[in-house]
Amino acid sequence: MRAFCPIATLSIMLCSLPVAAQETASGVLFRDHCATCHGLTARGDGPMAAILAIPATDLTQLAAVNGGVFPLSDVISKIDGTVEVLAHGGPMPIFGHALEGESVPLDGPDGSVTSTTAEIMAIATWLASVQSN
Repeated sequence: MRAFCPIATLSIMLCSLPVAAQETASGVLFRDHCATCHGLTARGDGPMAAILAIPATDLTQLAAVNGGVFPLSDVISKIDGTVEVLAHGGPMPIFGHALEGESVPLDGPDGSVTSTTAEIMAIATWLASVQSN
């Protein structure tokens, strides 16, 4: 039988807290702002999906339809409203105004640097983490 080592267990728990909290915070942001249409697992099956004139995108397939590369800049521009996305006969809700906060730099695919909010980046990063292989 292995001996229980509370110090080692506590160390492991404390070291994993920041990562777990970051994932949880990102998932919560997605749930609070996106899951109504896109579903909790981002597959386009949220409770509002049935009434949308244009089906909600399965966001787990973004990399697959983009040659295996997650389109981070495109995702951010759709969330913040820079690029209009049609939904229920009109544009997808724009979350740029609702997801305010600290600005973070973003390297564009063409080498340019833009910025977005930490909250929008968190949602985009969470989406990158749930891409299907």
